[in-house]
Amino acid sequence: MTKQIEPLSSTLGRDLTAGLVVFLVALPLCLGVALASNAPLFSGLVAGIVGGVLVGILSGSHSSVSGPAAGLTAVVAIQIQSLGSFQAFLLVLVIAGLIQVVLGVARLGLIAEFIPSSVIKGLLAAIGVILILKQIPVVAGYRSGPAVETVSDFLARFHVGSAIIGVASVLLLEVWGHTKFLKKSVLPSALVVVLLGVGLSAMFQQVGATFTLDMQYLVQVPVAKSLGDFLGFLQLPDFSQLGRTAVYTAAITVAAVASIETLLNLEAVDKIDPQKRASPPNRELVAQGIGNVVSGLIGGLPVTSVIVRSSVNLNAGGRTKRSTIIHGVLLLVCVLFLPNWLNQIPLSSLAAILVVTGFKLANPKLIKQKWRKGKHQYIPFFVTLVAIVATDLLVGVLIGLATGVFFVLLSNLRSPLKQTVESSDSGEVVRIELPNQVSFLNRAALARALHEVPRGGHVILDARATNYIDPDVIELIHDFKELTDPPYDVVVSLLGFNGKYGFEDHMQCESVTAGISRVVKGAG
Repeated sequence: MTKQIEPLSSTLGRDLTAGLVVFLVALPLCLGVALASNAPLFSGLVAGIVGGVLVGILSGSHSSVSGPAAGLTAVVAIQIQSLGSFQAFLLVLVIAGLIQVVLGVARLGLIAEFIPSSVIKGLLAAIGVILILKQIPVVAGYRSGPAVETVSDFLARFHVGSAIIGVASVLLLEVWGHTKFLKKSVLPSALVVVLLGVGLSAMFQQVGATFTLDMQYLVQVPVAKSLGDFLGFLQLPDFSQLGRTAVYTAAITVAAVASIETLLNLEAVDKIDPQKRASPPNRELVAQGIGNVVSGLIGGLPVTSVIVRSSVNLNAGGRTKRSTIIHGVLLLVCVLFLPNWLNQIPLSSLAAILVVTGFKLANPKLIKQKWRKGKHQYIPFFVTLVAIVATDLLVGVLIGLATGVFFVLLSNLRSPLKQTVESSDSGEVVRIELPNQVSFLNRAALARALHEVPRGGHVILDARATNYIDPDVIELIHDFKELTDPPYDVVVSLLGFNGKYGFEDHMQCESVTAGISRVVKGAG
């Protein structure tokens, strides 16, 4: 059935509203990532603009939104410190971007297809949990600072006005999400929440000091008074560092982390896309690489596909990649012309949007679903979730991936060889049905099953359901057929090989009727 293409008039309106919502969410994230990376705040905005406009144009994804990523903050902070300057790190970023372009051209983007779905969904849930944990204090109006010593000091950190705005924003989002006619409204709930926050903040200005929000509870965008001031915020790489080995080591690290994060997020975004569109990973690596080269040349942070912005984009009704381009253009316009307006938005309103987004990613229904699918699904899922929350994205994914691979190996080790004793014109026949994937872990079980065929017997190796056979297993079959078969006087028939692996199908009995079957475990 041909998929119906939505008309431009219908998608453009949705993309405009989604782009606006993503812009409102991306703005504080760009600043927050820069702050956490120990980089200039303006570098986060530069990366957001590059990720939105340039990567948005070059990317083949309809729903992924790129920008500075929280998962890279630790890597960036360490590299800036070890290299001694932000300008040296910009050179690292340019080289890392070139490496990503090479990876994409070499078609190495398919690595994400080898990552188990339980690990990807664990990544999504972990991002959701991190969002909730980090943004709930902001929603509650809590101001971080030095360690508190008394309960009164702790309570003094809460701002009543900010908390009211945050809690009201969460309640509005929940009501909006559970009311049918509001969910279908063209007006996005996140935009209404921001307007509510700005309105309440303005009202609190009239109430008094207890409720009035000062600058630390509001968005803070660097203000450029002229085009010269704006250009003055841009920084160039330190090309004098080209001779340092540490620069290239750091570039490989950044390229690897950024590429893995992009591919994982791309895979995750495709899974939550209501239209289930597939994004080309190799093209995405090239797009991200070019984006990182440009970001490094003008003083920005690394860009990757970002699950938070992407999920907000889809939840806000984004249909095409126009929404991510629109969000990048809005970032540029507002940094140039409207920084003072943006600085009126309460952080607790934006935090409320992120908390609700986090609950959608870490949905309790998803956890129940994984639990019902058995330990091979829920253990890698939970390990990935906990590891990412406890460490960082890359380390957590690697731990989750190792756990997933362990269960794949364990599954292969225990993959049963179905053995059936059947009747034929010449007597009893042992049929051994090979599983879909026959790894070296199945070798011992197959060898045992073959050697248990009685002298003078007949065995059929049935590979019709098999897509892959390990070379070690091929060698075992060859040795048994060519070398072991005469002394044992065992007739070997092959079915489903069709010329693959060096074997042609060869049946040495004309008719076989079903008999008693049993399963031969691969372990032991």
